[in-house]
Amino acid sequence: MRCFTILGPSQAGKTTLLNALSELEGRATAATFTDALSVRQFTYLDEPWAGFDITGGPDYLGQAGEALAASDAAVLCVGPDPQAAVLAAPYLRLVEESGVPCFVFINKMDLTDARIRDIVGALQAYAQHHIILRQAPIRDAEGHVTGAVDLISERAFQYQEGQPSRLVEIPAHVQDREQEARADLLEHLADYDDHLMEELIEDRDPAPEEIYSVLAEAHRDNRVMAAYLGAAGHGNGLTRLMKALRHEAPGMSALGARLGVADPLAIGVAADTKRHVGKSILIRALGTGIQHAAPLAGDTIGNLSGIDGKPVAEPLAPGTLAVAVKSDHLNPGLAYTAQDSTPLPGWTRGRPPAYARLLTPANERDDARLSAALARMAASDPGMETTQDPATGQLLVWLQGPIHLRRVLAKLAEDFGIAAEEHPVSGIYRETITKPVDTHHRHRKQSGGAGQFADVQLTVRPQGRGAGFAFDETVKGGAVPRNYIPAVEAGAQEAMARGPLGFPVVDVAVTLTDGKHHAVDSSDHAFRTAARNGVREALEQAGAVVLQPIDRVDIHVPSVYSGSLVALASSLKGQVLGFEAHPKARGWDVFQALIPAAAKEELFQALGGLSHGTAWFEARFDHYEELHGKEADRVRQARAEELA
Repeated sequence: MRCFTILGPSQAGKTTLLNALSELEGRATAATFTDALSVRQFTYLDEPWAGFDITGGPDYLGQAGEALAASDAAVLCVGPDPQAAVLAAPYLRLVEESGVPCFVFINKMDLTDARIRDIVGALQAYAQHHIILRQAPIRDAEGHVTGAVDLISERAFQYQEGQPSRLVEIPAHVQDREQEARADLLEHLADYDDHLMEELIEDRDPAPEEIYSVLAEAHRDNRVMAAYLGAAGHGNGLTRLMKALRHEAPGMSALGARLGVADPLAIGVAADTKRHVGKSILIRALGTGIQHAAPLAGDTIGNLSGIDGKPVAEPLAPGTLAVAVKSDHLNPGLAYTAQDSTPLPGWTRGRPPAYARLLTPANERDDARLSAALARMAASDPGMETTQDPATGQLLVWLQGPIHLRRVLAKLAEDFGIAAEEHPVSGIYRETITKPVDTHHRHRKQSGGAGQFADVQLTVRPQGRGAGFAFDETVKGGAVPRNYIPAVEAGAQEAMARGPLGFPVVDVAVTLTDGKHHAVDSSDHAFRTAARNGVREALEQAGAVVLQPIDRVDIHVPSVYSGSLVALASSLKGQVLGFEAHPKARGWDVFQALIPAAAKEELFQALGGLSHGTAWFEARFDHYEELHGKEADRVRQARAEELA
């Protein structure tokens, strides 16, 4: 069995295309495995095939990557509008990163009068591979596409509604355009074959069989992309595409080498978790020996079934798809041998999640269940990560965006029976001081039993931005015994946890200058308490100010939108650092800026609208800077209300 992934922008007609391909020779076996992935198995000319259909939209690039990793070929399905070619840019970038041979299908040709060359040219702006046009359109007097000419065989086909196309003579008004397109095709293919180059130089017409062979080899070696056209909704252009897949898609022997995994037995394609059924994982078998209770990734496999739920023959034939249940040790995004698992390359995970939310259970008794459920979901969802918020200890979930968040909340309710609430991330601000303060604090307690006594004199002073916390001592004459000084440092550091404005304190130095002790009542606890309280008193007098975190963001954006990011960064009170062409992704820029961390959510929303969902960013903390004026007052007030 050979597998291919159909991917592309929303509304391009991917599902219609896969359904039509799978029904060229009868009925197919279909299954919706997750909200992002459906599968269809079928036969074509007595050969078994499977197609992965990936839901459109940037949220699903990770699922597309994991499906591509298990595929022998990709079909990029795009619409016929040259102006919308930028929407295909993320998918072209993913396909080229994957190294999977790709076939381009320009769908819905019945709805446009756009020139094919313009469509291909617009797509070429985002592809390192040369996109070779394989067909020339036949148009009627009104400009509607009614058929296509194969540029290799030079045979013309008239489309027929819901039926195979009819062989016709090449119309006279198409012949000049067909010859021009054919010459362009041959010129590019000659770059990959010396004999073909010689024939063209000597002005000899190469045989179609030779051209087919050169194209097939170039496609299998992932050196070109061939573009086909049609209208899947009317059954047009399907046979030519399916024949190309059959002759030019490589076998699965190339898959392990492409992924950098030696002799894998299987690849995890996708996983789903149901409350009453447990986890199911879709795998593609690549070697022999995969069967029920056989070892895989160091543990035994559970029951195996086909995508239709029926038991499968064992062992699985190489290339076969199967669903493993009761195999919780398996996850998508991994290649498996009998004893080990190897993470697939980073491109399979799509864009890193940048939309952070705190999730809490509506019912406190579900706290542990929520953590466990989210961990299981994150293992199956390449676009999702979970961490713990260092300020609150609450569960922090990183997602692809608001739509992704709604899907996660719905899945928690439907599949795990957990009602969860989402909250924006708080606690990102810090505070520091602006002037040095000398303080003296005596801790004395006598209420029965052993007493407590510690006396400390401290200097608390600001440090340079980014210097962090520092402690030293200048005590002379043993006023504070050496064994108590670590306790003083610990107490001073504890005082940094919350300053007078309610935020953690940074960039402060504390010096122990003098003190007193008692031979009986002094202790580590007493000196720790004295230092903590003394530093807190000093912070109250030291001119505390709010600091906001500034992130350095790298925005990956199609070049046509780069100019708009200057105004966007300025509107977010950011600083533009510049941009440059992406070194590997054609038609993309990496735009760099410093942005307040509090503005990341606004950046996320604005970037999605500005770039129609194609751009994304990576952010990392850069530094803190002081917040002034009304914005500082607003942050202080919000923090006071939060702590009240």
